Amino acid sequence: MPDTAPTRVPQVQLRRIAVNDIHLNVATAGTGPAIVLLHGFPHTWPLWSEIIGPLSIHHRVIAPDLRGFGASTRPAEGYDAGTLADDINGILDALTEPTAAVVAIDAGTPVAVLLALRHPERIRRLIVMEALLGSLPGAEDFLAAGPPWWFGFHAVPGLAEKVLIGHEAQYIDWFLTAGTRGQGVRPDIRAAFIDAYTGSEALRCAFSYYRALPTTARQLNDALIDARLTMPTLAIGAHPVGTALEQQLRPITDDLTGQVIPDCGHIIPLDRPRELLRLVTPFLAADQPPGSRNHLPASR
Repeated sequence: MPDTAPTRVPQVQLRRIAVNDIHLNVATAGTGPAIVLLHGFPHTWPLWSEIIGPLSIHHRVIAPDLRGFGASTRPAEGYDAGTLADDINGILDALTEPTAAVVAIDAGTPVAVLLALRHPERIRRLIVMEALLGSLPGAEDFLAAGPPWWFGFHAVPGLAEKVLIGHEAQYIDWFLTAGTRGQGVRPDIRAAFIDAYTGSEALRCAFSYYRALPTTARQLNDALIDARLTMPTLAIGAHPVGTALEQQLRPITDDLTGQVIPDCGHIIPLDRPRELLRLVTPFLAADQPPGSRNHLPASR
């Protein structure tokens, strides 16, 4: 079974924030230095439900549904990492947070990296997981047999959403099962994800991320012409990405730590939340004043 993080039910507040001509559904909890949590596919903000409580003890946790996902607006365009990074920058403005640590997984990772490259003064610390960054070198071994099969399927305009109508639950279940080493996720989280990805418009938005990947790759390459990741950065791998993301980041990052969680599926925050907290808690501790740095709370 997936491990379970220390039990603490946070006081999560949901609000709609107007940014970049859309409205984003944003979950917040706790007070202190801000941490932004960015989900991927096929997730929404409850991806982080096992770790929001522990993180919110000493931080203000901000977990949006990215544009097109969950209860956020489903616009026709804007699914490239540059536009998404602008969305997150707008959330920080709206919440009057001058800086934040950013934690991202899967499709959220290029967004977090581009935000950090374009606004290094705003990102204190960066934690990224289980993703690849465009065409940057370092992932050749991972891509030796080609990208995962669904990348091509999702990239064809209009195809996947037509094929999958009426079968969304089975399709999402495949990713949730594969991403947790066959265990699946809690029933309430499964239901939230399936609801968020049911219907042609929900699917169109989800697959628009994949259709924008060439644009995202160009944006990353352009940003790296005259920028680097200067903030402390933690790259966490599991199965299947492993060390590929760390290898891509190594040449462009001033202060990089790489970790791999063994026996862990792709959906790290739900498969191994306790192990994830063991890595991120000390890394984020530098955000807190001396004497208040938190340790992993004891389980109850």
